Amino acid sequence: MHTCRLYRITLLLFFILAAAASLVGQGTTRSVITIHVGKTGLFSGFGHEHTVLAPIASGKVDAKALSVQITVMARQMKVQDPDVSAKDQAEVQSIMLGPKVLDSEKYPEIRFRSSRVEPAGAQSYRVSGTLNLHGVSRDLTFEVTGAPDHYHGKTRFKQTDFGIKPVAGGGGTVKVKDELEIEFDVYPAELASSSSH
Repeated sequence: MHTCRLYRITLLLFFILAAAASLVGQGTTRSVITIHVGKTGLFSGFGHEHTVLAPIASGKVDAKALSVQITVMARQMKVQDPDVSAKDQAEVQSIMLGPKVLDSEKYPEIRFRSSRVEPAGAQSYRVSGTLNLHGVSRDLTFEVTGAPDHYHGKTRFKQTDFGIKPVAGGGGTVKVKDELEIEFDVYPAELASSSSH
């Protein structure tokens, strides 16, 4: 009885370690940007809000020099919509990456580079810089909180500011909001490790 139980525990540990190794092999990252896409229009109650996860592919956060660089590969962005079917989610994913929205073939990278980082209180910073998206560069300023091992922040911007027309359906009765809410978590040590490979 004891041997059988020990065997089951060993087997369970093996599967946990195998799963962890698999995740590492897939290049999972905690440094990620989460984009919340709202809906509007006459029949917006029938549409779906979307969440898009954009893993940060590379970057650098220099706490001493007070500077930030971040790069996201557009094709790595994934639509996360648990309330819609896999078919509908795949369609939304295709539209997002296609020429109507991100045009990821033509504009594969989304980049942010800070021009100024100022302390704004205890473990709080005001970051100003340039966001390059869809071939358009725009200045952006936002608040960040955290310590050298993890920074968190939020900001908003309009798609039309970057030459992107919000997608509409149903003859315009349902469409995504122009303004997007951006939330991000950055782990500098993780970025430094990935850039050294």
